[in-house]
Amino acid sequence: MQPVCHTLNKIMDAQSIDALWQEWLRSMIEDYGFDRMLYGSTRFATSQALGNVGDYLMLTNYCHDYIREFVESELYLHGPMLKWAMENTGACSWAYIAQFLMDADVSPKTQAVLDLNRKFGVVSGYTISFQPENERSRSAISLAMNQNKSQAQVDAIWSEHGDDILLINKAAHTKSLTLPHTTVSGKRLTARQREVLSWVSDGKTIQDIAKILNVSAPTVEKHLRLARETLGVETTAQAILRLALQNQIFVYKA
Repeated sequence: MQPVCHTLNKIMDAQSIDALWQEWLRSMIEDYGFDRMLYGSTRFATSQALGNVGDYLMLTNYCHDYIREFVESELYLHGPMLKWAMENTGACSWAYIAQFLMDADVSPKTQAVLDLNRKFGVVSGYTISFQPENERSRSAISLAMNQNKSQAQVDAIWSEHGDDILLINKAAHTKSLTLPHTTVSGKRLTARQREVLSWVSDGKTIQDIAKILNVSAPTVEKHLRLARETLGVETTAQAILRLALQNQIFVYKA
């Protein structure tokens, strides 16, 4: 097991989402035995909903078949642990599910979640719901243990190492908020489109930008229009906000 300080240093030194995720995975798998992870974060939530799945930052090592059924069909919205994460912050044992089933009527969609998880051996683990940065943000991670271990065994591991596991996950989540990333939709702007948006965010007019880039005003307008279409927004202000939330506004690499 790596010392926690070593893991935290590698997490905080990560220069990309990919590098962060690889250390995050390594720590949870090698040090604690959580071999499948699903992290989701959105800054477009409301009090009643999480927003469009295409706007999520999602990191996972689950197989494609599981993600297709659980995420792409939005079955995850009916999971007991998501319900808990929407209403709480902190860490929760999946033993909560047994109590949930006793206290609530199980809808067909929720039953489908339970059946899918059993099918793929997602039966023991923990969910961490992170403190929101603001009223529009929601972030959580599910940590599934090797299916050969019972929930009681997972709870014993958490009893011994839970503080360290929680600290590492909080640090990784916080670091993820600072790194450039794309969302589930995977839609990317060109370097020129990002550059034009960055000049708009700096208060420059279309005419100013045309002079700076040595192009025509209609060309600048075209870049802005295509950027809005790619990002699925109606205004340039919305486009800038979306890129800012993804930490991409000043990133010009294609």
